[in-house]
Parts: sequence; C-alpha cells; structure tokens
Amino acid sequence: MHERMVDETHRHGVHYTRRSSSGIRLRPDTTGERKGTTNGDAWTSAIESVSMRANLVTIVAAVGVLAAQPVRTPISLVVVGKTVLTQNVRRQVLSPGAVAINGNAIVDVDAPTTIALKYRAGETINARDEIVLPGLVNTHTHAPMVMYRGLADDLALMEWLNKYIFPAEAKTVSPEMVRVGTRLAALEMIESGTTTYADMYYFEEEVARATKEAGLRGVLGETIIQFPVADAKTPIEGLARTERFIKLYKDDALIVPAVAPHAMYTNDKATLLASVQLARRYGVPVIIHLAETENELKTAREQYQMTPTAYLESIGFWGPPSDRQNTHTIAAHGVWVNDEDVAILKRRGIGVSHNPESNMKLSSGTAPVAKYLAAGVALGLGTDGAASNNDLDMFEAMRQASFLAKHATGDPTAVPAQTALDLATIGGARALGMERLTGSLEPGKRADLITVSMNSARQTPLYDAVSHLVYVTRGDDVRTTIVDGKVLMKDRQMKTLDRAAVIADANRLAARVKEAVGR
Repeated sequence: MHERMVDETHRHGVHYTRRSSSGIRLRPDTTGERKGTTNGDAWTSAIESVSMRANLVTIVAAVGVLAAQPVRTPISLVVVGKTVLTQNVRRQVLSPGAVAINGNAIVDVDAPTTIALKYRAGETINARDEIVLPGLVNTHTHAPMVMYRGLADDLALMEWLNKYIFPAEAKTVSPEMVRVGTRLAALEMIESGTTTYADMYYFEEEVARATKEAGLRGVLGETIIQFPVADAKTPIEGLARTERFIKLYKDDALIVPAVAPHAMYTNDKATLLASVQLARRYGVPVIIHLAETENELKTAREQYQMTPTAYLESIGFWGPPSDRQNTHTIAAHGVWVNDEDVAILKRRGIGVSHNPESNMKLSSGTAPVAKYLAAGVALGLGTDGAASNNDLDMFEAMRQASFLAKHATGDPTAVPAQTALDLATIGGARALGMERLTGSLEPGKRADLITVSMNSARQTPLYDAVSHLVYVTRGDDVRTTIVDGKVLMKDRQMKTLDRAAVIADANRLAARVKEAVGR
C-alpha cells in the first residue's frame, strides 16, 4: 500500500497508532480494549479525540467555503468608474461601473463588485470620481499641420490654401517636420481623449511611426495630388509611395494604411480611379475631401454638369456597397450636397466626417447633419487640421456640432447631447469602418477608453453625465487615456511620450517655419 502503517504502541495506557508515512495521524483507540486506564487517562484520551474531530470539521468546512468561491480569472487591468458609459447598442450606463481588460481587449463590463468577484487584475485604475467612456474617434485631421497652427487665420478656404498653406508646405514639409508635428498632435490628442484618428498628409510613414510611438490608433492616408509636393513630384510617384506604405503597415495592430486622393478638384479622373483601384487591390480604406466649399460645387457643375458627389459616382469612384468590407471610403466635410448626393453616400456605404469648427472658421458652409442622420449615413466628427481649427479637441467638436445644428435648423432639439456623443464615439468608428473594433465598451472590442474628471467648479453640479460631456467638458478634463489595453496617460501623466521634449522640439521647428514663411 502507498500509505504504509507503522508499528503500534501503548502510551499512557491508551492504544495509539503512529503517523502513517503520509504524515496523517490516526485516531486513538477508545474502544475499551485498553487495560489499566485511569479516569484521568480516559479524560485525556477523550479530549484529544474531540479535538481531532473538531479540527477535521473545521478543515472540511473551510474546503467547502473555498470550493463555493468562484475561480477568479487573471486579467491585466480593471478600470473602475463613478459612471461607465458603454455606448453599446442599448447605450447602457453603469453607476458605478468597471471595465475588465486583458491584453488589448475588453473582456467584461459590469458593476465593480461583480468584476471583483470574477477577475483578478494585475492593475486597477480607480477612477471612482470620474466618468469612463470609449475613447473619442477623430474622423478627419492632418496631424502634422499643428506646426501651422495660427500661421494664417480669418481667411476663406481657397485663399488660405493657395496664398499661405500650400506655399508654407512647399518650403517646410520634410520627414522631420512631419515626425515632430505628429508627435505634438499625438500629445494633444492623448491629453484630450482621442484614441483613434484618421489622417491625410505627406511622408505618412513618419506619421505612422510617431503614432505608434505614442500608442494611438490611426487610419493614415498618404496624400495623392496632381501637382508636385514634398514627397512626390507626380501622382504616379504618390501612388507608388502609397503602395509601399500599405505594404509596410498592412497587418499592423494600430495602423490602418489608406489611400488618400486629396480631392476631386486636385486630381484628374485617371488619378482618382487609380487611387481607388490601389485601395481595392490591397483591401484598405480611401480618404478624400468632398464638397467642402461652394466653389468646389460650382467647379463641378461647370466642368461636369453635376455635383462633386454625383461626378465621383459617375466615374465609379465610390464603388459598389459590396466593397465595404474590403474598401471603405471616408469623405471629409460633405457640406455642399443635395438629397440625391446624400442618397448616393448612403447607398454606397460611405462614411462622412463632419468638421463643424473648421467649416465655421473658414466660412465653408454647414453640412446637412440632420439629413445625414435621417438617411442613416455613417456620420462621424472630425477636427480637421489644427491650422484651420485651431485645436484637436474632440469635446469642442461635439459641442460645436450640436450648437451649429441647432442654429442652422432653428430647432433646439437638433443633434442632442447623446447624438453628439454618438458621433464622437461609435458613430465615428462606423464612419471609419471600424465599429467592430472600437467606439464602444463591449466584450471583444479593443480596450480604447478614457476617464474624465467631473470635480471642477465648471462641472458642478452634475445631473446628467452625457450632457456634461458634450456641453461642459473640455479636453483637459481627461485624466486617463488607454488604447489597445495600454495606458498612454494616467492621472494626466504621460506614459508614452516625453511631454517636455515633444513641446521643445515643436518650438524649435516652429522658429524655422516662421523664418521660412517670412512671419
């Protein structure tokens, strides 16, 4: 036998069996077969016997309690909040709430007590006085153009572009400028709660490197344009650069490469179609400016006797809706559109980026947001570049989108707070074709989330969390930013970027930009 019994002995007249080889002590024999026992000996024996039974009962009870406890699954991170806005299909709100994260994915969203019983976290972020919500999605910007912030203001779009921005870019755009500018933009976005953004610029491989360094998620498009620019002298060169960029980042965890023909009015038909064909070949998105100004509309009508949207439809640029899973198109602005245009965009599954601040600042017009929403167009919010905004604060974009819609329609119920929040989160993700990946806090999606403080005088009292986020909150109220399960900023302390170094580099480069443009 495995448990070998050792010899027996008599001690104090009580028959005992010694410990087995496994170390288990057997009960004393109290059956009366002992000889010459005294009352004291019998009492001692009885006490020892009862003690052993009690210990055994205690052990059995403890084992039962442990067996009844659920096994806690080890995970990497839990974020606990005063309120969690999931932005799921039911727009579920948990007060309090917690988000359980393992690796780069959300595994559960529930009450803190429930999460604590189910999971053992390697790290817990206690945001019990803060609102937890999905990271914001900026559907259109030009990240490096933060270096031109304030360089030219109070101008119409075409004058702003032709007299100031295009000449400034011709003199100053370089891999270094793009890298330094993107780091500054990434710092601003992380500090103001943006976790995913769509970009269109030059030397996009530098944008991608800086974006990954910061830890952000990006849909990044290499610009293709008819005239010579810093990284390509011809559209053919631009297409070749774009293809190399796609191959470099096609399977990246954070970067989605895209093809970005600048606009209908800056590219001919052949270049526009070559851009779409390249995107379809590799199954990547397309980004384009669409119907941003009245001048663009007039040009299209004069040259093609149709709107910009209809013209792109006529040449096959939008493609069939069946392409959506492989080639998703994001149209920035969409201001000067009619009902037929809206129907085309809906039918083709095009994502539209509404940029209220830059459209107002450049007096470009007002996008028909109510029509887009009524038609079911995939609509998101964008800041545009900081050269025309002049910041990358998506909270400000939410507020202005709501205010502008109310003003333009004369309807105070237009774009209510919940709708504005939708446009900046799950709506933005849908506009980018990424709604299965991000935009809401749901199990299986990437862990892209932020926490927002509600303790300032400006935010007191708090009756409605969604109302406060849209109408009161500013970017600097964001406390913590997490992308792909990685903490990029915690309690306003940057984890991935050296804030002082990023700002110092930008200021050094700005001095050279100022000198180059004669400011």
